[in-house]
Amino acid sequence: MSGSGSGLLVVRAGALTTVQDLGRPGYAHLGVPRSGALDTGAYALANRLVGNPAGAATLETTLDGVRLRALAPVTVAVTGAPCAVRVCGRPAAWGAPVWLRAGAELDVGPASAGLRSYVAVRGGVAGPAVLGSRSTDLLAGLGPAVLSDGTVLEVGAAGPAPVSGADALRVPGPPVAELVLPLRLGPRADWFTGASVARLLSSPYRVSAASNRIGLRTEAGPPLERARSGELPSEGMVLGAVQVPPDGLPVVFLADHPVTGGYPVVGVVPPGPALDAAAQARPGLALRFVPA
Repeated sequence: MSGSGSGLLVVRAGALTTVQDLGRPGYAHLGVPRSGALDTGAYALANRLVGNPAGAATLETTLDGVRLRALAPVTVAVTGAPCAVRVCGRPAAWGAPVWLRAGAELDVGPASAGLRSYVAVRGGVAGPAVLGSRSTDLLAGLGPAVLSDGTVLEVGAAGPAPVSGADALRVPGPPVAELVLPLRLGPRADWFTGASVARLLSSPYRVSAASNRIGLRTEAGPPLERARSGELPSEGMVLGAVQVPPDGLPVVFLADHPVTGGYPVVGVVPPGPALDAAAQARPGLALRFVPA
């Protein structure tokens, strides 16, 4: 991911900024997670705003944003967690296409709500793909490295013009009062007592600070009690699987989750807006599981 006269220079990388696209589906049998953008709705909107194809690679920031310098004229858009956007120190649009002249600096500020912002550049972030994806996988170590100051990002060839009237598109906000996750019970709900599962679907939890791209961890809720003892052989895991480790507190698997696990899965959160919201849930946020 280097270049000289074109692309984007990373001036301030932020706490955790990675390259993300739609990930690597279809390689779980080789032990490779899917990975990809956590908030798929915000990711897709960012690409739409700059006129990119659906699978173009973007940047995913975490909490404190990123600062980039355009080495050639380019159009960008910022979505996901609401934040202040500035170009050369002046306020610019969030959730709309923004043109940068060569040498201009885009500053994506700290998230005012939520966790993760998405920065799309017209033409997409380029560079070598690994198993068909440019996504950074923090668990498997695949894809480009986490961004650091001084990195130069290649930008691909521009496609069609940005979407007309894109500034009028609806942009969903991150959860600020409560995260509600629909849960389809199974395949191992019978490993827990009926009373324990009932409490899972009626009691409040909180998002733990130990959460990351691998999984959303919970705290401050009732631990699930086992109805069966012993160990479960490792079995395949899917996005949104809610696994229950020995402490009894459920963990919701996100994009960088492992492909197998040995703890029972009490249920699955279906892909969609709920998992997108989980990607934006800050530590301490109230969380409830409800029947899907």
